[in-house]
Amino acid sequence: MTPEKLLASTLFECRGVHYSYQGRFPALNGIDLTITEGERVALVGANGSGKSTFLHLLDALIFPDRGTLIFSGEELTEASFLDAEFSLRFRRKIGLVFQNPEVQLFCPTVREDIAFGPLQLGIPEGKVKERLESLAQTLRIDHLLDRSPHQLSVGEKRKVAFATTMAIEPEVLLLDEPTAGLDPKTSTQLIEMLIQASHSGRTIVTATHDLHIIEDIADKVYVFGQDKRLAGSGTPAEILGNTALLQANNLIHIHPHHDRDHKVMKA
Repeated sequence: MTPEKLLASTLFECRGVHYSYQGRFPALNGIDLTITEGERVALVGANGSGKSTFLHLLDALIFPDRGTLIFSGEELTEASFLDAEFSLRFRRKIGLVFQNPEVQLFCPTVREDIAFGPLQLGIPEGKVKERLESLAQTLRIDHLLDRSPHQLSVGEKRKVAFATTMAIEPEVLLLDEPTAGLDPKTSTQLIEMLIQASHSGRTIVTATHDLHIIEDIADKVYVFGQDKRLAGSGTPAEILGNTALLQANNLIHIHPHHDRDHKVMKA
């Protein structure tokens, strides 16, 4: 592959990225990684390891204290978003599904919530209606469209939150703990949606501590440690096979089984 081709395929480039809350509480300490177009990436780590913060950086909700974060050759800074054209272009390309769906659901009805994002980005109403109807059918939430989001179950809220993000048809999909608190059936449905989104060529970055799903949703895995640094990276098979790495970063624990002599590993 030529250098030009490699550069063209680079989507996010993070070099020495640091971030702290209120300037006192470190959340990320020198993150170096690259995400390419069409790649499926999983960010795994225990609670408090910085995964969600990193997704918020990728979505330009916050900006690095130190280091550089580059998207498609342009550094993401507060100043860069003063350019209305750049801001609109970026917001149309990047979609984030928050860990807490309540953050995304604030309109009186599900229908209005799904339509809100694309309308704000200047998508014509006719096109928004087409997207809404297609997503409702695909996600099987047609019967929820005229209900208040606050009347929905956790699984239904997650589906609707996913729909609100997909309605802008982002090229990059960021997800924060998408299966947290879901029953197995709903989790499986959401994973199938991610697989379908990947087949359409989207870049997908998922933050999770659920090791059971990473083989289905990722080609590359980055492990975030409790020191807010990257503790390791590799394919899902390589990471899942590295018991010492997972145990050291509180992603699994090993304990003696009460009824047998052998040890049991749990995620």
